[in-house]
Amino acid sequence: MEEIDLLDTIKYKIPELSKGQKRIAKFLIEDYDKAIYLTASKLGEVTGVSESTVVRFAIELGFDGYPKLQRALEELVKTKLTASQRIQVSSDRIEKSDKSILKAVLESDSERIHNTLNEIDEEVFEKCADEILSAERVYIFGGRSSFALASFLHFYLNLMINDVALINSYASTEIFEQIYKMDNNDLFIGISFPRYSQRTIKAMEYAHNHGVSTIAVTDCNISPMVKYADLSLTARSDMVSFVDSLVAPLSVINALLVRISVSKKEALIKNLDNLERIWNEYQVYTSNTRKKYI
Repeated sequence: MEEIDLLDTIKYKIPELSKGQKRIAKFLIEDYDKAIYLTASKLGEVTGVSESTVVRFAIELGFDGYPKLQRALEELVKTKLTASQRIQVSSDRIEKSDKSILKAVLESDSERIHNTLNEIDEEVFEKCADEILSAERVYIFGGRSSFALASFLHFYLNLMINDVALINSYASTEIFEQIYKMDNNDLFIGISFPRYSQRTIKAMEYAHNHGVSTIAVTDCNISPMVKYADLSLTARSDMVSFVDSLVAPLSVINALLVRISVSKKEALIKNLDNLERIWNEYQVYTSNTRKKYI
């Protein structure tokens, strides 16, 4: 079912549904963006059916409960809504809450990190670290807003291992010129979150099709990035407004960097000592000495 649009699945199932379930289906088809914030009981109230009918409806669609259906609806919203629609949905949600914007956003970010921690596969996390450490060269690519994550990963990884390349995404025609020399000794890390960048997906596809090991850093297992990934690190990036929250993905990347730094401890200390001398010589950072002003 993951390969089929959820709305198409619901439409296909309508003839088999009960009268009450058809009311739920109609509501989801017309107002799926509103449903992602409704509990099973609230959705039942809105559509005039019982909570148990809502649960049975989710099972009828192939989910093992309403929370899984709700998660699928969230993914649908992230990929289908335009930027202006996303602002409207998030604004409606905030207006209905009694929290300030600051509190609402920070609490949501905290929840995303908590959910990511519960959902992430630690074995896959360890394998990703091992792949990075064993690769001859690591290529990192994140398009659009994910470039910030890619740049962060590249900055620190470059201090730990010898050959790391950050792919410049400004010119789509030049992406392949930057990666065409990859071979099966290399590693490609693609980073993308809804609305997924086609450039990143195409670069992942190229790497995968040419026998290069691939890691996807993305939001869920039904992300289009996963299709071309040997390993997938998933982190929640739910919608805040037209801006996606990248707090949880950044936290996962940070954990990955710490894991690698522990493995490369001795070499990293030597590199950093050398860099510290250069930084001091060329005054890269401001002095810690506080000046007294009279």
